[in-house]
Amino acid sequence: MADLAAPAQLSPDDPRSAYMALVRRRRMYSGLTLLIFAVLFVGGFMVADARNAGGFWDGWHNMLDFPADVAEEAWAQRAEMPSLLWRYLPALIETLNIAALATLIGFFGGMALSLVSTRGLAPWPRLIPVFRRIMDILRAFPEIVVALVLIFMLGSGPVPAMIAIALHTAGALGKLYSEVNENADLKPVEGLHSVGARWGQRMAFGVIPQVAPNYLSYGLLRFEINIRASAILGFVGAGGIGYELRNSMTFGQGKFDEAAAIFLLLFLTIVAVDQLSSVWRNRLTYGTGVAG
Repeated sequence: MADLAAPAQLSPDDPRSAYMALVRRRRMYSGLTLLIFAVLFVGGFMVADARNAGGFWDGWHNMLDFPADVAEEAWAQRAEMPSLLWRYLPALIETLNIAALATLIGFFGGMALSLVSTRGLAPWPRLIPVFRRIMDILRAFPEIVVALVLIFMLGSGPVPAMIAIALHTAGALGKLYSEVNENADLKPVEGLHSVGARWGQRMAFGVIPQVAPNYLSYGLLRFEINIRASAILGFVGAGGIGYELRNSMTFGQGKFDEAAAIFLLLFLTIVAVDQLSSVWRNRLTYGTGVAG
Protein backbone atom coordinates (compact mmCIF):
# COMPACT_ATOMS: atom_id res chain seq x y z
CA MET A 1 0.00 0.00 0.00
CA ALA A 2 1.26 3.43 -0.88
CA ASP A 3 2.31 5.65 1.96
CA LEU A 4 -0.39 8.35 2.16
CA ALA A 5 1.70 10.53 4.45
CA ALA A 6 4.57 10.89 2.00
CA PRO A 7 4.17 13.40 -0.82
CA ALA A 8 3.85 11.92 -4.29
CA GLN A 9 6.91 12.32 -6.49
CA LEU A 10 6.48 12.75 -10.23
CA SER A 11 8.46 9.87 -11.66
CA PRO A 12 10.15 10.59 -14.98
CA ASP A 13 9.18 7.03 -16.09
CA ASP A 14 5.44 7.37 -15.39
CA PRO A 15 4.47 10.99 -14.68
CA ARG A 16 0.77 10.46 -15.42
CA SER A 17 0.26 7.79 -12.77
CA ALA A 18 2.16 9.84 -10.20
CA TYR A 19 0.05 12.90 -11.00
CA MET A 20 -3.22 10.93 -10.73
CA ALA A 21 -2.09 9.52 -7.37
CA LEU A 22 -1.47 13.06 -6.16
CA VAL A 23 -4.94 14.13 -7.38
CA ARG A 24 -6.58 11.18 -5.59
CA ARG A 25 -4.77 12.01 -2.38
CA ARG A 26 -5.91 15.63 -2.52
CA ARG A 27 -9.48 14.53 -3.20
CA MET A 28 -9.33 12.20 -0.22
CA TYR A 29 -8.11 14.99 2.05
CA SER A 30 -10.82 17.32 0.73
CA GLY A 31 -13.46 14.66 1.31
CA LEU A 32 -12.27 14.08 4.88
CA THR A 33 -12.35 17.82 5.53
CA LEU A 34 -15.93 18.09 4.23
CA LEU A 35 -16.95 15.05 6.29
CA ILE A 36 -15.51 16.56 9.48
CA PHE A 37 -17.25 19.85 8.73
CA ALA A 38 -20.59 18.07 8.14
CA VAL A 39 -20.27 16.11 11.40
CA LEU A 40 -19.47 19.26 13.37
CA PHE A 41 -22.32 21.15 11.70
CA VAL A 42 -24.92 18.46 12.39
CA GLY A 43 -23.65 17.90 15.92
CA GLY A 44 -23.69 21.61 16.72
CA PHE A 45 -27.18 22.00 15.30
CA MET A 46 -28.53 19.07 17.32
CA VAL A 47 -27.02 20.44 20.53
CA ALA A 48 -28.48 23.89 19.85
CA ASP A 49 -31.88 22.37 19.03
CA ALA A 50 -31.83 20.32 22.24
CA ARG A 51 -31.16 23.49 24.28
CA ASN A 52 -33.81 25.51 22.45
CA ALA A 53 -36.95 26.05 24.52
CA GLY A 54 -39.46 25.09 21.84
CA GLY A 55 -37.42 23.00 19.44
CA PHE A 56 -36.63 24.02 15.88
CA TRP A 57 -38.46 21.19 14.14
CA ASP A 58 -41.64 21.80 16.12
CA GLY A 59 -41.68 25.55 15.62
CA TRP A 60 -40.04 26.32 12.27
CA HIS A 61 -43.40 26.54 10.49
CA ASN A 62 -44.35 29.43 12.81
CA MET A 63 -41.33 31.52 11.78
CA LEU A 64 -43.30 33.45 9.15
CA ASP A 65 -46.25 34.21 11.44
CA PHE A 66 -44.73 37.41 12.85
CA PRO A 67 -43.73 38.92 9.46
CA ALA A 68 -47.21 38.05 8.15
CA ASP A 69 -48.89 39.76 11.11
CA VAL A 70 -46.72 42.87 10.67
CA ALA A 71 -47.41 43.05 6.94
CA GLU A 72 -51.14 42.51 7.43
CA GLU A 73 -51.48 45.22 10.08
CA ALA A 74 -49.23 47.63 8.16
CA TRP A 75 -51.35 47.21 5.04
CA ALA A 76 -54.55 47.78 7.00
CA GLN A 77 -53.05 51.00 8.42
CA ARG A 78 -51.23 52.05 5.25
CA ALA A 79 -52.86 55.49 5.28
CA GLU A 80 -51.00 56.24 8.55
CA MET A 81 -47.60 55.20 7.19
CA PRO A 82 -46.34 58.69 6.15
CA SER A 83 -47.14 60.15 9.58
CA LEU A 84 -45.43 57.20 11.29
CA LEU A 85 -42.32 57.66 9.17
CA TRP A 86 -42.22 61.34 10.11
CA ARG A 87 -42.76 60.49 13.78
CA TYR A 88 -39.80 58.15 13.97
CA LEU A 89 -37.47 60.34 11.91
CA PRO A 90 -35.90 61.99 15.02
CA ALA A 91 -35.06 58.55 16.44
CA LEU A 92 -33.43 57.64 13.13
CA ILE A 93 -31.38 60.85 13.22
CA GLU A 94 -30.24 59.94 16.73
CA THR A 95 -29.14 56.52 15.47
CA LEU A 96 -27.24 58.13 12.59
CA ASN A 97 -25.57 60.55 15.03
CA ILE A 98 -24.44 57.65 17.22
CA ALA A 99 -23.01 55.82 14.22
CA ALA A 100 -21.33 58.92 12.76
CA LEU A 101 -19.66 60.03 15.99
CA ALA A 102 -18.57 56.48 16.84
CA THR A 103 -17.13 56.06 13.35
CA LEU A 104 -15.27 59.36 13.57
CA ILE A 105 -13.71 58.51 16.95
CA GLY A 106 -12.92 54.97 15.82
CA PHE A 107 -11.39 56.29 12.60
CA PHE A 108 -8.82 58.46 14.36
CA GLY A 109 -8.25 55.85 17.08
CA GLY A 110 -7.69 53.11 14.51
CA MET A 111 -5.39 55.34 12.47
CA ALA A 112 -3.23 56.11 15.52
CA LEU A 113 -3.09 52.46 16.60
CA SER A 114 -2.19 51.34 13.08
CA LEU A 115 0.71 53.77 12.75
CA VAL A 116 2.28 52.73 16.08
CA SER A 117 1.83 49.02 15.31
CA THR A 118 3.27 48.84 11.77
CA ARG A 119 6.81 47.59 11.31
CA GLY A 120 9.02 50.21 9.72
CA LEU A 121 6.75 53.06 10.84
CA ALA A 122 6.28 52.58 14.58
CA PRO A 123 8.13 55.05 16.82
CA TRP A 124 8.59 52.34 19.48
CA PRO A 125 9.22 49.04 17.67
CA ARG A 126 9.39 47.01 20.90
CA LEU A 127 5.83 48.06 21.77
CA ILE A 128 4.34 46.86 18.47
CA PRO A 129 3.05 43.58 20.03
CA VAL A 130 1.45 45.58 22.86
CA PHE A 131 -0.48 47.85 20.50
CA ARG A 132 -1.54 44.89 18.38
CA ARG A 133 -2.89 43.09 21.45
CA ILE A 134 -4.81 46.25 22.34
CA MET A 135 -6.47 46.15 18.92
CA ASP A 136 -7.23 42.44 19.41
CA ILE A 137 -8.92 43.21 22.73
CA LEU A 138 -10.97 46.04 21.24
CA ARG A 139 -12.20 43.70 18.47
CA ALA A 140 -12.73 40.69 20.71
CA PHE A 141 -15.75 41.98 22.64
CA PRO A 142 -18.98 42.54 20.66
CA GLU A 143 -20.48 45.99 20.84
CA ILE A 144 -23.58 44.75 22.63
CA VAL A 145 -21.53 43.26 25.47
CA VAL A 146 -19.56 46.48 25.98
CA ALA A 147 -22.76 48.52 25.72
CA LEU A 148 -24.46 46.46 28.42
CA VAL A 149 -21.54 47.01 30.78
CA LEU A 150 -21.48 50.74 30.03
CA ILE A 151 -25.25 51.04 30.46
CA PHE A 152 -24.89 49.46 33.90
CA MET A 153 -22.23 52.06 34.80
CA LEU A 154 -23.48 55.14 32.94
CA GLY A 155 -27.20 54.51 32.59
CA SER A 156 -29.34 54.13 29.49
CA GLY A 157 -28.84 56.47 26.57
CA PRO A 158 -26.89 56.99 23.38
CA VAL A 159 -23.52 57.65 25.06
CA PRO A 160 -22.85 54.00 26.06
CA ALA A 161 -23.76 52.89 22.54
CA MET A 162 -21.43 55.45 20.99
CA ILE A 163 -18.51 54.44 23.22
CA ALA A 164 -19.06 50.72 22.62
CA ILE A 165 -19.21 51.12 18.84
CA ALA A 166 -16.23 53.51 18.81
CA LEU A 167 -14.04 51.04 20.72
CA HIS A 168 -14.88 48.15 18.40
CA THR A 169 -14.43 50.40 15.35
CA ALA A 170 -10.98 51.52 16.52
CA GLY A 171 -9.86 47.89 16.89
CA ALA A 172 -11.29 46.81 13.54
CA LEU A 173 -10.03 49.80 11.56
CA GLY A 174 -6.65 49.67 13.31
CA LYS A 175 -6.17 46.13 12.02
CA LEU A 176 -7.19 47.06 8.47
CA TYR A 177 -5.14 50.26 8.44
CA SER A 178 -2.01 48.50 9.69
CA GLU A 179 -2.22 46.13 6.72
CA VAL A 180 -2.63 49.12 4.40
CA ASN A 181 0.38 50.82 6.01
CA GLU A 182 2.58 47.81 5.33
CA ASN A 183 2.14 48.39 1.59
CA ALA A 184 3.12 52.06 1.76
CA ASP A 185 6.33 53.17 0.04
CA LEU A 186 8.93 54.03 2.68
CA LYS A 187 11.08 56.20 0.42
CA PRO A 188 9.19 59.43 1.27
CA VAL A 189 9.47 58.55 4.96
CA GLU A 190 13.21 57.99 4.65
CA GLY A 191 13.61 61.25 2.74
CA LEU A 192 11.76 63.21 5.40
CA HIS A 193 13.79 61.51 8.12
CA SER A 194 17.03 62.48 6.37
CA VAL A 195 16.13 66.18 6.57
CA GLY A 196 15.28 66.00 10.28
CA ALA A 197 11.48 65.63 10.21
CA ARG A 198 9.86 64.36 13.40
CA TRP A 199 7.86 61.12 13.51
CA GLY A 200 4.51 62.89 13.30
CA GLN A 201 5.67 64.91 10.31
CA ARG A 202 6.94 61.77 8.56
CA MET A 203 3.56 60.10 9.06
CA ALA A 204 1.55 63.18 8.05
CA PHE A 205 3.50 63.95 4.88
CA GLY A 206 5.09 60.63 3.94
CA VAL A 207 2.49 57.96 4.77
CA ILE A 208 -0.99 59.46 5.14
CA PRO A 209 -1.15 60.90 1.58
CA GLN A 210 -0.41 57.42 0.19
CA VAL A 211 -2.98 55.53 2.26
CA ALA A 212 -5.71 58.19 2.63
CA PRO A 213 -8.01 56.73 -0.10
CA ASN A 214 -7.96 53.30 1.55
CA TYR A 215 -8.40 54.85 4.97
CA LEU A 216 -11.51 56.73 3.88
CA SER A 217 -12.86 53.77 1.95
CA TYR A 218 -12.66 51.47 4.97
CA GLY A 219 -14.04 54.24 7.18
CA LEU A 220 -17.13 54.65 4.99
CA LEU A 221 -17.68 50.90 4.95
CA ARG A 222 -17.43 50.86 8.72
CA PHE A 223 -19.99 53.67 8.93
CA GLU A 224 -22.52 51.43 7.17
CA ILE A 225 -21.83 48.66 9.68
CA ASN A 226 -22.11 51.04 12.62
CA ILE A 227 -25.57 52.21 11.54
CA ARG A 228 -26.80 48.64 11.87
CA ALA A 229 -24.94 48.20 15.16
CA SER A 230 -26.39 51.38 16.66
CA ALA A 231 -29.91 50.26 15.69
CA ILE A 232 -29.34 46.87 17.34
CA LEU A 233 -27.99 48.45 20.52
CA GLY A 234 -31.26 50.32 20.87
CA PHE A 235 -32.80 47.02 21.94
CA VAL A 236 -30.74 47.08 25.15
CA GLY A 237 -31.67 50.65 26.05
CA ALA A 238 -29.07 52.61 24.12
CA GLY A 239 -31.61 54.91 22.48
CA GLY A 240 -32.20 55.62 18.84
CA ILE A 241 -34.59 53.92 16.49
CA GLY A 242 -33.77 50.47 17.86
CA TYR A 243 -35.34 51.47 21.19
CA GLU A 244 -38.53 52.51 19.42
CA LEU A 245 -38.57 49.26 17.46
CA ARG A 246 -38.25 47.24 20.66
CA ASN A 247 -41.19 49.09 22.22
CA SER A 248 -43.42 48.60 19.19
CA MET A 249 -42.62 44.89 19.01
CA THR A 250 -43.08 44.41 22.76
CA PHE A 251 -46.63 45.78 22.70
CA GLY A 252 -47.49 43.34 19.90
CA GLN A 253 -50.80 43.50 18.05
CA GLY A 254 -51.99 47.05 17.50
CA LYS A 255 -48.41 48.35 17.23
CA PHE A 256 -47.18 46.27 14.31
CA ASP A 257 -47.86 49.12 11.90
CA GLU A 258 -45.32 51.18 13.87
CA ALA A 259 -42.82 48.31 13.64
CA ALA A 260 -43.37 48.15 9.89
CA ALA A 261 -42.75 51.90 9.58
CA ILE A 262 -39.49 51.57 11.52
CA PHE A 263 -38.40 48.59 9.40
CA LEU A 264 -39.12 50.58 6.25
CA LEU A 265 -37.29 53.64 7.55
CA LEU A 266 -34.23 51.57 8.47
CA PHE A 267 -34.25 49.76 5.14
CA LEU A 268 -34.42 52.97 3.10
CA THR A 269 -31.70 54.59 5.21
CA ILE A 270 -29.31 51.66 4.94
CA VAL A 271 -29.86 51.40 1.18
CA ALA A 272 -29.28 55.15 0.72
CA VAL A 273 -26.13 55.14 2.87
CA ASP A 274 -24.84 52.04 1.11
CA GLN A 275 -25.28 53.61 -2.32
CA LEU A 276 -23.73 56.94 -1.31
CA SER A 277 -20.81 55.19 0.39
CA SER A 278 -20.23 53.03 -2.68
CA VAL A 279 -20.07 56.12 -4.87
CA TRP A 280 -17.62 57.85 -2.53
CA ARG A 281 -15.46 54.76 -2.16
CA ASN A 282 -15.26 54.28 -5.92
CA ARG A 283 -14.30 57.92 -6.40
CA LEU A 284 -11.59 57.66 -3.77
CA THR A 285 -10.23 54.32 -4.99
CA TYR A 286 -10.80 54.33 -8.74
CA GLY A 287 -11.68 57.94 -9.56
CA THR A 288 -15.20 57.00 -10.72
CA GLY A 289 -18.62 57.58 -9.23
CA VAL A 290 -20.35 54.35 -10.24
CA ALA A 291 -22.01 52.69 -7.26
CA GLY A 292 -21.15 49.06 -6.68
